[in-house]
Amino acid sequence: MKRLEDFPYQHALILGLAKSGTAAAKLLLDSDVNVRVNDYKASYDDPVVQELEKAGAEVVLGGHPVSALDGIDVMVKNPGIPYDNSLVAEAEKRNLPVITEVELAAHLHHGPIVGITGSNGKTTTTTLTHEMLKASGKDSRIAGNIGEVSCEVARETTNDQPMVIELSSFQLMGIEKFRPTVAVLLNIYEAHLDYHKTLENYQHAKARLFKNQTDDDYLIYNADDPVIAKFLDDAASVLVPFSAKQELEEGAYADEQYIYYNQSPVMKREDIVLVGEHNMENILAAVAAAKLNGATNEGIQKVLTSFKGVPHRLEFVANIKGRLFYNDSKATNILATSKALGAFKQPVILLAGGLDRGNSFEELVPFLDHVKAMVVFGETADKMTQAAEQAGIAEIKKVDNVGQAAQVAFDLSGEKDVILLSPACASWDQYTTFEERGHMYVQAVHKLK
Repeated sequence: MKRLEDFPYQHALILGLAKSGTAAAKLLLDSDVNVRVNDYKASYDDPVVQELEKAGAEVVLGGHPVSALDGIDVMVKNPGIPYDNSLVAEAEKRNLPVITEVELAAHLHHGPIVGITGSNGKTTTTTLTHEMLKASGKDSRIAGNIGEVSCEVARETTNDQPMVIELSSFQLMGIEKFRPTVAVLLNIYEAHLDYHKTLENYQHAKARLFKNQTDDDYLIYNADDPVIAKFLDDAASVLVPFSAKQELEEGAYADEQYIYYNQSPVMKREDIVLVGEHNMENILAAVAAAKLNGATNEGIQKVLTSFKGVPHRLEFVANIKGRLFYNDSKATNILATSKALGAFKQPVILLAGGLDRGNSFEELVPFLDHVKAMVVFGETADKMTQAAEQAGIAEIKKVDNVGQAAQVAFDLSGEKDVILLSPACASWDQYTTFEERGHMYVQAVHKLK
């Protein structure tokens, strides 16, 4: 596997283990960088900790002592750790670089990189782009926030392999030289304000996606998003728009019959199996990204005539006595849930709630007109109840978790109803990941059979 050859630092502090921290520590150790690991929750009995110690890492657990920064010239931070963490704040006071592991991937992989970000639709677009390239005979690799640690994948790539990377705002805050050859900016809506503190900070974090691009690179952007428009003047790259609402002279768009790239038909719209109008934006962005990396119409058609969605994103779970169960656990904000609700015209029983980030859910109310009942849970259960009452929903039930929610929703439902887990909140109040939350729901649904 590849090692870092041009990494400019020799003494790294890994803040936070989990998957990304562990992968970064192993890479740095293999590259003869001195590594210190600091994690608040990990135990010295943890096999991963013992493995890193055996490989030469110094390990500091149980707190974040300032002394952990002594002798350090770079911090590699777990993306989920906020910048007001005491050790991160101290590192910034000392003018130490604070990066995320995706920056390490940029030092390893010198071939095509497709970097994809947005408030909503990242996972679907990343998966579609990767699959379109594979179906076109390209040896694509997928990585990033989608579950595969970027620097770990980059250790195994060759420079003619495209890497398709899903990127969160958290990851983009920690880049220095990371430069995608094709950047995809899907949309920017209010999200993660508990982390970024202000909407402007969040927007600028997303725009870091293309800060290192040159006129040899491409920026695919949503021509229908007015927030994105104000950042385009800062882009040095070639602009490639996509739109689900208007015809474009260049880029990707759709009318009622076809999807197009540079005004040339790619395939019939009616042959696409992925449900939900919101997914058309994801599809068009993926078509543009895949085309810029050599995908064929045949490869794109093969994917779009078979791809039904990614796990935990409007994932169909089961039909039980005429009730249609969907798992949209990845809907961690109001926008994602509103898009999910818009995918259905029949009555919906909505399962929602989770981590309280301080926002209300008034913006969700206009999308609840065909929701006949709500089952709420988590820290935001009372706020969700208020939104449901404001929308005039008569049946509102509060439960402890998504497992209970599945049973209660079934009891409230009638034939042909959609039972939709789309929480509009992060999972961290009760679950370690949105995947864990989704798996619990899916298991509960299958028990109903």
